[in-house]
Amino acid sequence: MKKALVTGGAGFIGSNLVDTLIRKGIEVWVLDDLSTGNIKNINSKCKFIQVDLSCLENLLSIQSQIPVVDVVFHLAAYPEVQHSLDNPTETNNITTTLNILELCRLKKINRLVFSSSSAVYGNPRYTPIDESHPIQPMSPYALDKKIGEDYCHLYSKIYGVETVCLRYFNVYGKRMKNEGAYKSVISVFKEAHFKGDLLNIVNDGEQKRDYINVKDIVNANIRVGNSTTPMKGEIYNVGTGIIYSVNEVADMFGDEKKYGEKRLEPNLSLADNRKIKKLMGWEPTYDLKKWIAKLKTQSKILI
Repeated sequence: MKKALVTGGAGFIGSNLVDTLIRKGIEVWVLDDLSTGNIKNINSKCKFIQVDLSCLENLLSIQSQIPVVDVVFHLAAYPEVQHSLDNPTETNNITTTLNILELCRLKKINRLVFSSSSAVYGNPRYTPIDESHPIQPMSPYALDKKIGEDYCHLYSKIYGVETVCLRYFNVYGKRMKNEGAYKSVISVFKEAHFKGDLLNIVNDGEQKRDYINVKDIVNANIRVGNSTTPMKGEIYNVGTGIIYSVNEVADMFGDEKKYGEKRLEPNLSLADNRKIKKLMGWEPTYDLKKWIAKLKTQSKILI
């Protein structure tokens, strides 16, 4: 890989991916409308174009500014489950994915790596969850991701665009969302810890999650982006295979808890990551307990 395009490169995961690609000497173009991303996250060494990707006309108007890159990493999305529940008729995630696939078709870009989500599984019938687990979305966001996967498979089958879908589990790390109503539980606890507030726990706190560091997510993207294996809508789980309850994560921070808020969410989410390990040679390397322990010794601005 010598040239790459990253959609959503001003966001949490996208900006971390851009930084790593540039450190590896890869030329990077970033497309982002800055609706959820932050201009401060844009690496000064990338070529940045601000554009609304949900509008195909806008995207086609700037296609001459984009070369035929080796890989498109498609991360642009409204990433919050709760946001989708509050705004169920919003279709930006679907149209954006379809438009980026169409850009790949028109420019004859060989490969697209799509950022999907473990949310497509819903409440699991068994754990750990492998890629053949039944799909049962519990939110518009999860359904959007499943439709995006279907479009990826379709574009591979009909138009020959190589696509691969990565189903992320619960991502945390540098630049995770620290503001607004839709922060991740680790962001919520982080903010409360440094303010000296109680740790707000939704439901009973016994819901269990597979938490994966953003750096491991970045490495998974680069692995599949560089792979010589033909991709026709292949799907890979990206998780650690280790779970913690929300109460256990709160205990890692060590502050007092408070309960009360109720929310619709799966009770358990645990990745079977054997497929990506075996076929892509990827391994998770970051430990949540060590990361939180390090976080607690620093200012919240530093990590």
